[in-house]
Amino acid sequence: MIKRNLLVMGLAVLLSACGFQLRGTGTNEMAIRELDLSARNAYGETVTQLRQVLQSSGVKVYAGAPYKLVLTDEQENQRILSYAGAGRTGEYQVSTVLSYDIRGAQGLPLLSDKLEVQKMFIHDGNNLVGSDQEANTARTETRRELVQRMMLRLSQLTPTQLDQLQQTADAKAKAEAQALEAAQKAEAETPRQSPIEIPQQ
Repeated sequence: MIKRNLLVMGLAVLLSACGFQLRGTGTNEMAIRELDLSARNAYGETVTQLRQVLQSSGVKVYAGAPYKLVLTDEQENQRILSYAGAGRTGEYQVSTVLSYDIRGAQGLPLLSDKLEVQKMFIHDGNNLVGSDQEANTARTETRRELVQRMMLRLSQLTPTQLDQLQQTADAKAKAEAQALEAAQKAEAETPRQSPIEIPQQ
């Protein structure tokens, strides 16, 4: 019994040494340690799952963090891939597009992008309950993959990169403010023409 336990422990150490991990047990190594998170649907499943995964990865998620991840839009579509008539089996595809922004100080946008995930499921006209379960499973898997891809995107960002993006956004905002001020000043200094008086006859 002891030998078997030692063997199992030895195999576990050997597998972990070569980088093997059971699916779902790995954590994304995050360079960002603090992040604010919000979404149009503040209590939606995607933002809720993402918050949980971020926190389990050691990221402190709170309002007022230096950088903010905003899930600006989430669109789900479903289409028929193949249809064999009423009461027959057909293939459907569900796709979800998640748009997001990362914002810095003063809410300045640093970068914007989107993620898209597609899943296929079978619709059986003779088993509507089972087909509904298939569709719900596809949507659940789509959402889980969206969260995983978002974590991968975030893990590729470093505080240094975000600082550089912040500097660029600050410079752009300053230039726009100066241009607006110059335009307003030029307009104020432009003499206004007095209305033309038409002589009475």
